[in-house]
Amino acid sequence: MYLNCHTYYSLRFGTFSEVELLQLAQQNHVTQLVLTDINNTSAGLNFVRKAPEFGVRPLLGIDFRNGVQPCFIGIAQNNEGYLELNDFLSHHLHHELKIPDRAPSFKHAFVVYPFEQVLLNELENFLNHEFIGISIKDLRRLPFSRLAAQRHKLVVQQPVTFRNKQDFNAHRLLRAIDNNVLLSKLSSDQEADEEEKMYPVQNLAAAFSEFPFILENTEKLLNSCTIHFDFSKDRKPQNLKTYLGSVAEDERLIEQLCAEGLPYRYEKVDEPIAHRLQKELDLIKKMGFVSYFLINWDIVSEARRRGFFYVGRGSGANSIVAYLLRITDVDPMELDLYFERFINLYRTNPPDFDIDFSWKDRPAMTQYIFERFKHVALLGTYVTFKERGVIRELGKVFGLPPHEIDFLSEGRYNPNELDQMSKLVLKYGKLLMGKPNYLSIHAGGILISEKPLHWFSATHLPPKGFPTTQYDMVIAEDVGLYKFDILGQRGLGKIKEALEIVAYNQPEKHGDIDIHDIKGFKNDGTINNLVKTAQCMGCFYVESPAMRMLLKKLEVDNYLGLVAASSIIRPGVAKSGMMREYILRHRNPGRAEEKGHPVMLDIMPDTYGVMVYQEDVIKVAHHFAGLDLGEADVLRRGMSGKFRSRAEFQKVQDKFIANCRKKGYDEKLISEVWNQVASFAGYAFAKGHSASYAVESYQSLFLRAYFPLEYLVAVLNNGGGFYRSEFYIHDARMLGATIHPPCVNNSMGVNRIYGKHIYLGLMYLRDLENRVMERIIKERALHGAFTSMEDFLDRVFISMEQLAILIRIDAFRFTGINKHELLWKAHLMLSKNDRLEHPKLFPPRHQNFQIPKLNTTQLETAFEQLELLGFCLCSPFELLADPPKNAHGQRDLPQYLNRHIDIYGYLVTVKNTSTHDGKRMYFATLVDQHGEVFDTVLFPPVAAKYYFRGKGIYRFYGKVVEEFGFLSIEVIKMQKEDYIQDPRYADMRTSKKRLGSNK
Repeated sequence: MYLNCHTYYSLRFGTFSEVELLQLAQQNHVTQLVLTDINNTSAGLNFVRKAPEFGVRPLLGIDFRNGVQPCFIGIAQNNEGYLELNDFLSHHLHHELKIPDRAPSFKHAFVVYPFEQVLLNELENFLNHEFIGISIKDLRRLPFSRLAAQRHKLVVQQPVTFRNKQDFNAHRLLRAIDNNVLLSKLSSDQEADEEEKMYPVQNLAAAFSEFPFILENTEKLLNSCTIHFDFSKDRKPQNLKTYLGSVAEDERLIEQLCAEGLPYRYEKVDEPIAHRLQKELDLIKKMGFVSYFLINWDIVSEARRRGFFYVGRGSGANSIVAYLLRITDVDPMELDLYFERFINLYRTNPPDFDIDFSWKDRPAMTQYIFERFKHVALLGTYVTFKERGVIRELGKVFGLPPHEIDFLSEGRYNPNELDQMSKLVLKYGKLLMGKPNYLSIHAGGILISEKPLHWFSATHLPPKGFPTTQYDMVIAEDVGLYKFDILGQRGLGKIKEALEIVAYNQPEKHGDIDIHDIKGFKNDGTINNLVKTAQCMGCFYVESPAMRMLLKKLEVDNYLGLVAASSIIRPGVAKSGMMREYILRHRNPGRAEEKGHPVMLDIMPDTYGVMVYQEDVIKVAHHFAGLDLGEADVLRRGMSGKFRSRAEFQKVQDKFIANCRKKGYDEKLISEVWNQVASFAGYAFAKGHSASYAVESYQSLFLRAYFPLEYLVAVLNNGGGFYRSEFYIHDARMLGATIHPPCVNNSMGVNRIYGKHIYLGLMYLRDLENRVMERIIKERALHGAFTSMEDFLDRVFISMEQLAILIRIDAFRFTGINKHELLWKAHLMLSKNDRLEHPKLFPPRHQNFQIPKLNTTQLETAFEQLELLGFCLCSPFELLADPPKNAHGQRDLPQYLNRHIDIYGYLVTVKNTSTHDGKRMYFATLVDQHGEVFDTVLFPPVAAKYYFRGKGIYRFYGKVVEEFGFLSIEVIKMQKEDYIQDPRYADMRTSKKRLGSNK
C-alpha cells in the first residue's frame, strides 16, 4: 500500500537507509512497497537485493520534484519502465532542467500526482497510466473536492520519510544545512510533514475504510508491477559481452595478439611460458572474460598511439596474457606471480586492471572511452557526513560563532565544560554521522555495459562532464557490472615531463635515454644505492618518511626487495606485527627457520614465511589450511574491503580453523596465522600490484639518479608529491641548483630550468591572476624580453595591485633598480583610472621622476617571499628571533646514540597516529640547520603535553635511538621557536642585513 517511500538517498531530506526501510516494512507487516527517492535512484539496486530477506516484494520508482516541491511520482511497471524513468530523470539532471508539472506519456510506468498538486495545477483528463495520490491527511478534504468523482483514479499515497520524532529532527537539520540557514529561520515549506510515517497495514486499511475503492485501486496498481535484477551466485556479467561482435571473433583476436606479443616480451618461449599462456587462455575463454581483456587492450593501445605513459597494475598484473597484450609491464614468470590470485573457476568477477595515466592525459583517455563504446558511465560514490564536517554544518545551523565551531572541530574540549548549544551540536551530530551528504565520483571506475546504464539507475552529471551512476562499486559488482579502473597519477606526469625538460636542458643526453629499459635499471648500482640510502625525494611511492625508514631498515638494494617493501608498508602487515618480524628475518637469515613454520616457509620462501601479498593469503588458506580455491577466494574478497556477506566469510573462517585443528596444528599457531590473515582485511596488495608500482619507482629513481634537477623541476610542475613544494626546492638546492624567485623575463607559468639555474614559476604567486600571467608570457614570446619596467608597462596591460605583486617578489631585478624605488615609480606612472587595453600607435613618452634612494634588507625580502610564495628562499633559521644555541644536526646523531641531544628542526611533515589503546602520538620529520633530514617520535605521555602548531622551527630535547640501523629521536620536550617581528611593519632597526641600494 506504500507507493512513496524515501531513504536517506533522498539527499538532505530522507533519514534512514534502504535496509532500515525494509526492517520498518517487516515490523508493520507490509509485504510490498515502492522505493521512490527524490530525484535519485542510489538505493534501488540494493533495495531489490535485500528485500527477499525481509519478506518484501520490492518495486521501484522515482519521486520527481523541483527542490522539495512535489511534481509527480513515477512507478516502474517493469524493468523497461524503470529504464524510462531513469532516462527521463537523467535528462533533466544532465541539463539542469525543471521537472514539468505534467509527466510525459510513459509506456511502462505509472504516474501518481499528489492530491495537492492536482488541485494547485488544476490538472484534468488523466491518461490510463495516471493516478491521483491520497494521503491520510488528504482524506478530510477528499469528500468536498471535485476529485472525489475520479473514483477509478484514486490511490493511497501515504509518504514514508520518518520512523519517529528523532528522524523528524534529523530531517529538519538536513533541510537547514541544505538551505544554508539557521534552524530557527527554516521555512516550514522546506520541511516534510511530520506525519509522513509508515503505519501497520491494518491501520492504513482502517483509515481508508470509507473509501474501499482507493485500497482496491492501489492493490491493483501494485500487483501489476514487477522488477527483477539478478543477484544470484550464478549471475551473468553485465559488461559488454563482445568486443568485435561475436565470441568466436574475440577469441581469435586474443590468440592472435598473444602470438604477436610473445617475441616482443620473450627472447625464447620455453615450455613453462607456453603452458602458462594456454592455461590462462583456456580459463579466460571459459569464464567469458575475453571481451574484458580486449577492451583493456584497446584502451592501452590508444594510449600508446597518442604517446601517453601508463602503468597497468592490480591483480591482472599476475597474468601472462595481460603482459603479452601490453596491458601491464610485469612479467609473471620472472616474479612467479600466483595465477590463482588473478583468476580461477570460483571467481565470478574479472581480474582487476588498474590503468594509471598521467593526471594530464587521463581526461583525454576518459573522453576516448566514452566516444569508443556505446553504454559508458563513470561509477558513483557517496560522500557521507563525517565528524568534523557535521560539527561545522550544525555549528552554522545552530548559530555558533566561527571560533567556537573551530574549537569543537579540533576535538580538544572537555564535554562537561561546553555550553548548552555546543552540546546540542554534538548530540544532533550523531544523528547525521554516516548519512550520505552528496553524490560524487569513484576515484577511477568506468562501467562499459551491454545494456543501457539507465537500466540500473539514473545518472547525474558532475562538473567533470561525464554521466555518472547513482550507485557505488559494491552494488555494481553485485549486479554483475565490473569496472574498468582508469586512474590519474602525478608520478607518470613527472616522468614524462622530466624527459621533456632533459630534451631542452641537456639535449645531447636525451637521445640516449630509454625510460622503458627496466631490466637495465634493475641492475644499475647507482639507482640501487639510492634505494638503499633512501635518497628518494620526489620518487613515486618510495619518498614518504615511513617508506624511507623501511628501506633503511631492510637495506633494500634491488627490485625484488622494493616489490616486497611496497607491500610490507601496507597497514595489514604492520598491524599484524609481521612487518617487524619480516625485518628481523631479513636481517638475521637463521631466524626464519627458527621462528617460521615449515609449511609457511615452503609456501612463501621469498618472504621468509611471512604473509606479505594478497596471494599469500590464498596460498596459506589453500596449502596450510586445506581450503579449496573457491573458499580461498572468499577470503580474498573479504580482504578487499568490499565484501558483502559477512556470514559467508564467517563460515570460511570457521572451516579454516577447523581444518587446521584436523591437521594437528598447535592452537597458538592457528590463532597466530588466522590473526595475520584477518589483519590483511581491506589493506592487502597483490604481488603484481606491488611489482607494477616498483617498475614506476625504478623509472623515477633513474631520473633522480642521472637527471636530478630536471626531475625535481618536473616533480614541482606536477603538483609535488608527499611533501610541500618548498622541500623539493630545498632538495634541488642541496643537489647544486641555484634557485631564483619569479622573474618577468625568465619565468614561465611553471618552473623552468636553464643549466643549473631554476626559475620559480609565476604560478607560485598566489594572488597573481592567471590572465596577467598569460599576458606576460605571450607578450614575451611574441616580442622578446622586457628591457625595463617602462617597457613592460607599455606592452602588458596590468593593474597597480597586480604589478605590485611582481615588484615585491623582485620580478624586475634585471633592471638593477631597488624594488621600493620601482614601487614609487609604478604608482606615479599608473593612474588610479582604468587603462584601456588597445595597441598604441606611438611609443608613449615617460616622465623622469626624481625618487629618493631606498634600501631593501634580506629579512624584508624573506618576509615578502613568505607572504607571496608561502615559503622563503633563504634558510628559515635566519628568521629566528633568537639564533640557535647549537649547530646540531642529523650528522651528529650517530655520536649521540643512546644519549640526549638538543637539536633544532624546520618542520617537514607530521603523522598523527594512535596506539592500540587509542592514545595519540606523533611521528615528525624535520630539516636541520645544514639542510639534512632527521626524524622524531613523540610517544603518548609527551604527545599529551606538546603538539605541533603548524609550519616553523621547533627545538627538541630527546634521546637518540636506533632500530635496525635507522636513527631517530625520542622527544622528551619541545618548543616552537619564534621568528623575528616582520621588519616591513616593525622598527627598521631590527633589520641589520642589507642587500644594497642597487638591488
